[in-house]
Amino acid sequence: MSLQHQAALAKKYLHYYFKAGNRHDVHSPFVYALVDEVLNDKAFKPAYAPMEALRKQLLQSSEVIAVTDLGAGSLMGATNTRRIKDIVKHAAKPPKFGQLFYRLVQYFQARTVLELGTSMGLSTAYMASAGATVHTIEGCPNIAAKAGESFAALGLQNIRQYVGNFDTVLPSVLSEMPAPDIVYIDGNHREEPTVRYYLECLQKVKPSALLIFDDVHWTEGMERAWEVVKEHPATTLSIDLFFIGLVFLREEFKVRQEFVLRF
Repeated sequence: MSLQHQAALAKKYLHYYFKAGNRHDVHSPFVYALVDEVLNDKAFKPAYAPMEALRKQLLQSSEVIAVTDLGAGSLMGATNTRRIKDIVKHAAKPPKFGQLFYRLVQYFQARTVLELGTSMGLSTAYMASAGATVHTIEGCPNIAAKAGESFAALGLQNIRQYVGNFDTVLPSVLSEMPAPDIVYIDGNHREEPTVRYYLECLQKVKPSALLIFDDVHWTEGMERAWEVVKEHPATTLSIDLFFIGLVFLREEFKVRQEFVLRF
């Protein structure tokens, strides 16, 4: 990330921070309960410990692997070498997000999760540890292999890994897997693919599904994608947490609601 990009993101975050509300600004019983019971539950749970031990181990690794980058800012399919610890440091979500995903899986009793973007598998492991079967797609074979090693070390057998470009792999995964309760879109952070993945997933997800979008303010393109997703007729509730966005499709929300909440 360039210094210019960092400065622009920091400016956006300050705007978000002073604009965002909390549970006292929420008039929806559904959202109030979600904030009170899930977003504000910051206590460290024993179930988090294996993932954080793994994170610590990966952050100490100097192993170098060849990385095929299919995401934003890459020459599609470009390959370079990166250290494991650098991938985790710069690409993995901080602990509070993995722990949030764990709580969301448990709160909504999600049985099936679809994840676009395994990376080193920390978020994947959190969701699988919460009890869901996680179907996760990763574009880089070497990163997927390292994540698979971590899943095995954690003893997680409820993870189904797929390797390949989301554009080609996603349709077949959606056709073969059970209808997902949660979809986490974390990869290829560009406007058109993000909207397209949302539209493809709409055809398969459960009516009560939660869709999680990563880095919704990362670029102007991602912000445009986030606006398209929020305004789509299928979206009945959206919650902007700045670094991620939550989208619900529940028909019981007769009027579309949008919230910007501090997290």
